[in-house]
Amino acid sequence: MDLKGEMAMANTVLEQVGFIIGDWIPKEASIAVAADNRYIYYKAGVHDLSIKEGQPVSSGTIAARVAKEGSKVEMYVEEAVLGSAYYGIGYPITIDNRDAVLVITLPPDYVVGRKKPLAFLTGKQDDSWRPIPVEKVSHIESSQKKTWFYADEDPYCSSHTLKNLKEQLPDYFLTVHRSFIVNVHYIEEIAKDVASNYVLTLRDGSTIPVSQNYTAEVRSRLGF
Repeated sequence: MDLKGEMAMANTVLEQVGFIIGDWIPKEASIAVAADNRYIYYKAGVHDLSIKEGQPVSSGTIAARVAKEGSKVEMYVEEAVLGSAYYGIGYPITIDNRDAVLVITLPPDYVVGRKKPLAFLTGKQDDSWRPIPVEKVSHIESSQKKTWFYADEDPYCSSHTLKNLKEQLPDYFLTVHRSFIVNVHYIEEIAKDVASNYVLTLRDGSTIPVSQNYTAEVRSRLGF
């Protein structure tokens, strides 16, 4: 078989792989395959990174790391690398006797099959990122389409959504409002406001409203 025929066969295999994998992964996921430092296949999901066939593999991407290390890589990639932040998993594969990389990319707040609660949150402050142990986080807030968490009274911007975090945090975090999650170890006082709604006062002096939709759960979890 000549080179043109081999490439046609390889492309057919890639299409079949993309079709099969597509039945098993979330609709948000995109599938990319790279070989010889270029992307040779791309199937876009809802979270589209706009990768083009023939596009060089950029440094800092999952594809670049897998090609270099020759092993599975699971990581979060910053927006500056490909123009859009993403979370993904990459695997070393072989196509037509060539070393290649298969990458499945997902929205940045997506986590695949996490069994253990998060041990830390990584937040942005000014121009740097800092990993903060979750036990030091007093509360988490959704505000102006961004997620913020607070540790030692300092605010940090997170790439996670509040909904995503709710499913990953340890049991001592409690959702008290659609915009707030609180670490119960940091609750100083529970009181009622003039409208008889519960308000939490935290150790740092912050006051967090308890939504009526969450009142029953809060009372049950905290036992009052």
